[in-house]
Amino acid sequence: MLALVAGVTPAVAAPPGGAPAGPEPSGAGGNGSLVMVLDSSGSMADDDGTGRSRTESARTAVGTVVDGLPDGYPTGLRVYGADRARGCTDTRLVEPVRGLDRAALKQAVAAVRPRGDTPIALSLRKAAEDLPRPSGGAIGTRTILLVSDGEDNCGAPRPCEVAERLGKEGVGLRIDTVGFQVKGAAREQLECIAAAGNGRYYDAPDADSLARQLQRASQLSVDGYRFRGERVTGASTGAGAPVLAPGQYLDTIGPGEQRYYAVDLDAASTADFSATAVPQPGAAIDTFDAMRTSIAYGTDSSCGSETAHFSQKEGATPLTSAIARIPSARGTSRCDRAGRYWLVVERETKKGSDAARWPLELVYGVEEPLREGVTPAQSQPEYGEGGEDAVLPSGDPRDVRGGNGFNDAEEIGRGVWRDRILPAQTLWYKVPAGWGQQVRYGVEFANEPTVERGGSTTYSYGATQLFTPARFPLTGGGEFHPTTLYSGRPAAIGMGGVPVAWTNRYENGAQVRPVHAGGDFYISVTLGARAADIARNPQVGVVLRVSVLGDELAGPQHDAPVAAKKADKKGNPISAGDSGGTGGAGWTGIAAAAGAGAVVVVIAGLVFVRGRRGRAAQTTRGSA
Repeated sequence: MLALVAGVTPAVAAPPGGAPAGPEPSGAGGNGSLVMVLDSSGSMADDDGTGRSRTESARTAVGTVVDGLPDGYPTGLRVYGADRARGCTDTRLVEPVRGLDRAALKQAVAAVRPRGDTPIALSLRKAAEDLPRPSGGAIGTRTILLVSDGEDNCGAPRPCEVAERLGKEGVGLRIDTVGFQVKGAAREQLECIAAAGNGRYYDAPDADSLARQLQRASQLSVDGYRFRGERVTGASTGAGAPVLAPGQYLDTIGPGEQRYYAVDLDAASTADFSATAVPQPGAAIDTFDAMRTSIAYGTDSSCGSETAHFSQKEGATPLTSAIARIPSARGTSRCDRAGRYWLVVERETKKGSDAARWPLELVYGVEEPLREGVTPAQSQPEYGEGGEDAVLPSGDPRDVRGGNGFNDAEEIGRGVWRDRILPAQTLWYKVPAGWGQQVRYGVEFANEPTVERGGSTTYSYGATQLFTPARFPLTGGGEFHPTTLYSGRPAAIGMGGVPVAWTNRYENGAQVRPVHAGGDFYISVTLGARAADIARNPQVGVVLRVSVLGDELAGPQHDAPVAAKKADKKGNPISAGDSGGTGGAGWTGIAAAAGAGAVVVVIAGLVFVRGRRGRAAQTTRGSA
């Protein structure tokens, strides 16, 4: 913990024009934007306890936020109560939402003088109009960041009602609130605004915490999930459902909705389907809010379903559910037949949870059976040396910056890696592992200085999840427990998967069955939203200790030889087993296309291809 404080060749098709296929950052290209709404009412002239006015401290905090935003990020500033001694229409956009101009924003906030009333409701409605809507069908985070030291004193409409209406109007809007030295009814109102507006409330009892909480909220807006996929609209029933080819798609889903997508399957191939819902980080959710994926055949046959729950109620995180249609070994099941199937996504939402529509990223892949005469290796349903007692790498950590989703997950290999994470944030990494190999890792959350809380102990949580190359979440199978309490003291968790084997698909365990093809395994790391009330630093240190155990084999067949050694990105040799690298490769072939005039990169199809190596390997499409 001292570190916290101090071959299978992927076949990749390029998009038209030869440009690399890649996700468009949600904070670039018009996808994301931020408008700060600053209270400039008369009470902001009061001393904040340091000999400075609350407005002076707010200016310093806004300057800190502006310095930390990335170049060009669309940012604006609105104030209320600054122009008249009294008046409930006193709200003004002093700096429009445009590519970041740090000097202009600092000058604008420096010129503000506290004077008047507190028209929060009107300011929220105007701020939503200030934010540009993403163009070209893009999905991005549009954030209103409200800083106030009191409650609205202008009557109807109530700020919570306005926030709720705004939160339901479209995808991607969030309202975060920061209460500067507030309590009682004022705090309750700001908490209500944030909950209704798909965002989070941050408490700031002093100037230092104001700067810290503003940094957290603004950076969470910038570091939004990076989406990738072709736009599609699922139907509410099987009738009229869009027909999907293997690929990656984007849709949205509302509370209580079902979305149907049609696919045509043969009698022998495995079909893999995953759905990732991406609510606003930290938005209000219930422990049992859920997303279910299922595959249906005909009018009355279910080919299985899987349900993912948040399993906590501190705030929303990305939620992934996945299901596979795997033909039985004998081919006698009703779901072995060729024909039209339906991929179904259902969202279950409890009363009081986030009611916004959630972006939905879908991946559908098809994997052909092994060639006739190829005998697959025996299944590997046990963790073996990759169990909870496995010795993980030690030594000095290397700095890394995790991605914001599956599409920009940062590739890491065996070793020790150091990063920093915000409360309510999820970071993403990918680790290649091939036939016969298994991923095993640990996550450690740092010993951090904490805020004074009157002697009471407050807990948040840290969590991790391991996903297969086709985005199937692995449960840990009782060997691992993917969450831990976090109070600012050191906390650690471990996770891993079983070795990759083609015949794992016929096993029953949820931690085994999806691990039936190699490729990039994904690691997500989450810090709970309540950590914002615990840690004194804006971010919390995190260390990952990663192993890829076992020699990579040249293919899925019985008695497959050990694969040739590979080189890493710097040309250094990667030895087999767990002595110096991740080994392995798997499948991933991407066919992409960009729509004319579109701002985001639109993926026309994602077809997974396992390349050839040796005489027993074969081409497939898709896989878990």
